[in-house]
Amino acid sequence: MTEKQENPIFAKPGRMSETAKQKRWIKEAEILLNVSKRISAQESLDDVLNVLVDMCTDELNSERGSLFLNDAETNELYSRVAQGTGQREIRILNNSGIAGHVYTSGESAIVHDPYHNPHFNRSVDEQTNFVTKNILCVPVRTAKGTIIGVAQVLNKMSGAFNKNDLALFEAMTSQAALALESAQFIERMQALRVQEMEFINVVSEVTADIKLGSLLQKVMGEATRLLNAERSTLFLNDEKTNELWSEVGQGLETMQIRLPNHLGIAGAVFTSSKTINIPYAYADLRFNPAFDKKTGFFTRSILCVPVINKQGKTIGVTQVLNKRGGPFSSEDEARLRAFTAQVSIALENAKLFADVQNMKNYNEAMLESMSNGLITLDGAEKIITCNAAGLRILQVTPEQILNQAAQTFFIGANAWIMDKIRTVEEHQQQQVMMDAQLQVNDEHLSVNLTVQHLLGADKKRIGFMLVIEDISNEKRLKSTMSRYMDPSIADRLVATGSDILGGKNVVCTTLFSDVRGFTTLTEQLGAQGTVSLLNEYFTIMVDCIQREEGMLDKFIGDAIMAVFGIPVIHKDDEDRAVRTAIAMIRELQVWNVKRTEEGKMPLDIGIGLNTDTVVSGNIGSQKRMDFTIIGDGVNLAARLESACKQYGAHILISEFTYAKLKDTYRTREVDYVVVKGKTEPVAIFEVLDYHTEQTFPNIVDVVSLFKNGLGKYRKRQWQQAMGLFNEALALNPADKVCQLYVDRCRQLEHASLGEDWNGVWVMESK
Repeated sequence: MTEKQENPIFAKPGRMSETAKQKRWIKEAEILLNVSKRISAQESLDDVLNVLVDMCTDELNSERGSLFLNDAETNELYSRVAQGTGQREIRILNNSGIAGHVYTSGESAIVHDPYHNPHFNRSVDEQTNFVTKNILCVPVRTAKGTIIGVAQVLNKMSGAFNKNDLALFEAMTSQAALALESAQFIERMQALRVQEMEFINVVSEVTADIKLGSLLQKVMGEATRLLNAERSTLFLNDEKTNELWSEVGQGLETMQIRLPNHLGIAGAVFTSSKTINIPYAYADLRFNPAFDKKTGFFTRSILCVPVINKQGKTIGVTQVLNKRGGPFSSEDEARLRAFTAQVSIALENAKLFADVQNMKNYNEAMLESMSNGLITLDGAEKIITCNAAGLRILQVTPEQILNQAAQTFFIGANAWIMDKIRTVEEHQQQQVMMDAQLQVNDEHLSVNLTVQHLLGADKKRIGFMLVIEDISNEKRLKSTMSRYMDPSIADRLVATGSDILGGKNVVCTTLFSDVRGFTTLTEQLGAQGTVSLLNEYFTIMVDCIQREEGMLDKFIGDAIMAVFGIPVIHKDDEDRAVRTAIAMIRELQVWNVKRTEEGKMPLDIGIGLNTDTVVSGNIGSQKRMDFTIIGDGVNLAARLESACKQYGAHILISEFTYAKLKDTYRTREVDYVVVKGKTEPVAIFEVLDYHTEQTFPNIVDVVSLFKNGLGKYRKRQWQQAMGLFNEALALNPADKVCQLYVDRCRQLEHASLGEDWNGVWVMESK
């Protein structure tokens, strides 16, 4: 039996005569000497690899050759091949293929029939159209016997590889092992030096920034790049709110995100001050996948390290997600800890600078935005500051009042102000004068005056502060009118003193809300009880509207009509309207708890929102006017409020409002309808942000199932749609919209629908 027949997979070396051995030894010595000479002349690892592969291929009379070195960090065998004017690195797992088998077993191999070898990976041949006929593969060992890689040659030009080839191959690789190991070590050192220099440059550039917002963005960007990750976030701790916060880019602006500083992976790292490295996020019980479901991002791996200042206090955390090429290593942990340690001082300086700047801006803005005049005096009773309102009330310029002695400025009819200052100085108590007379030029103003001490950090008196509130006719008129119309409208009417706000086309968002079952309530409560209930309810709802600077248009019985974008336009009026609707539902839920505890019936409401171009202006006669808006956009908002009953929803918005939202809300498209009195269909969406797990169990899964079911419904796949809707109902039996679509599917399954049916539903009622 021949050598190949004895073992068709790995051939074993046979015997040879002494003369042949002697000749082979001499030839091998010459070859090995040449190997040493040529390799020692090379300067880089790539050069050593190329020279050794070329020599082995030539001496063993083979078509191709390659040499793989092991990467201990990734457990991969890597080789570099020429490609154009550069190099391309090839990597394979160090336990795959013939090369992987030789590396892990440490045994050389002669493979005469690769396609019948269980370790051979034929996919490479299939991709390259190369035919591997035979293989000679040996481990590359150091002088200490450590295997650092694998060398192989393919397709001997004449005959088959034998034991002499194997011995020569082993000798050549052993001869070159020291040079390979040295070159590999030098390359690693050079790479580390490059990384260190890059690290120093990055830290220097980042820490030069004193602005907190841009510094955060730089740190996150550099952390992502340094660790070759997909995303990173730097959270700083807010000691006032016990929240971790960060700023992330969004278009041309930034958005601040906040979370409790003890929750999630970031909270665990912050509270423990210990690094957490999670190679597989979904296999870790501490990971919350809810954010992934909401955003569509898939988190694979997480590295989160504490940011510790020079006093040893944890001031935040840096979280990096999804390293490209595998999980984060211990080296990544060390680099990120070093990076955050270096930037922690810059972060604290930037945070301190931001706090001081914010306080300065806040104080200045507060003073300048005050409607009351504010004047400060130093210890020598010299006027140091006077805000814009003070200049307006006193009808002076800064040059006329600043750095003037108070006793020379407040003279004549206004000398009583100096008397109040003397009283404060004598009795060490604040003085208040209500509805006092202040003479300004030839005009008398009604003012409220407050005089009090200014105290320094050491609680010692450093001067006085005067607050002047103008309560003249204009202010009294505003106060009266604001009880009967929106305050912003009253301000503009008083400011102009004439018929203003003529009709014009504007884009705004209209909000309609209505109490469910109000007729039944009025029958139970009677007239006085109904008025009392409405006053309390309207107070809560109007507060929600005015917090977002919306305009209360009118009360229509128990209904409310509000507008966002009139008379003052904001760039996020649609978001303000949606936030108002969410706040109204949440505030109502809290109020209902109180009513239930008092034995009273809870209230339920529906809200409709639509964004459109409407006509705004004064409607009425010369004797009685009402500033309001009219148009189809207003009617659609009212129809959506009414439609809440049909869909079992509390907040419905039109596709026009949905398209202009800038923030992210939990929503679902519920239908594509033609409302009463209209001919064109419109998509409507339900806002679900106010729900809790108690009010809407399994909300994420239910919304996902409903979305898929809606898709099947519009494709007329009735049974599949019903299956998805019923599956959603099993998770939340109270979801009325899912039950509505189950009933529709049963109805439409046997109906005769035209070819042009596209899922539009015509609403017959208002």
